[in-house]
Amino acid sequence: MKQHVVIVGLGRFGTRLGRTLYQLGHDVMAIDRDEERVQSMMSEVTYAIRGDATQESVLREMGVHNFDIGIVAIGANIEASIMVSVLFKTMNVPYIVARANSDLHGNTLERIGCDRVIHPEEESGRRLAYELFNPDVEEYLGVTSSFGVSRLAVPDRFANMTLREAGFSGPRDKYRVVVIALRRGENVTLIPDSNEMMRLGDELVIVGRDNLVQQITA
Repeated sequence: MKQHVVIVGLGRFGTRLGRTLYQLGHDVMAIDRDEERVQSMMSEVTYAIRGDATQESVLREMGVHNFDIGIVAIGANIEASIMVSVLFKTMNVPYIVARANSDLHGNTLERIGCDRVIHPEEESGRRLAYELFNPDVEEYLGVTSSFGVSRLAVPDRFANMTLREAGFSGPRDKYRVVVIALRRGENVTLIPDSNEMMRLGDELVIVGRDNLVQQITA
């Protein structure tokens, strides 16, 4: 489902996150005080705007209260990070994600009421983009900017179907991805046969273009 996302802070983390969410088909508004950073994102997101997001009047003028998700990707400026998070909460943004630089910073963001607090040392912006909107994708490894390896739970609609019947191979191949492994408990089948049956609780490891993997989890 297409979501409306606002990102504040266009450092490396925020830039990569915004670019990936936009490539995945979401509406993304990116905000930063730095004109050069904003200009560099003009063609990478839906809207790139220069502004001071610590001012409630600025956020309201941009219509932030109408967005589905607010992401505070501000780096070193902890005061600004906390202030923007509080403003998102005050404006009733439904889901708030905030970047933390330390355990203390993270605890503060959690007490404010952020729905998810992330630590850049542990989570890349690109991986987070997949996890936010693809709960079935349990792990993602990017190979290029639009191609990667995904580990995902078998969707309910594929239960008790063979890989061929689900459309992963043969003349009905509609996903144009490669299933390189099927995991069932502790048992892993590498390069499974097209007649291999999938069950609820199984996991697939898939190689392919990101937009094609999106179709499987949609």
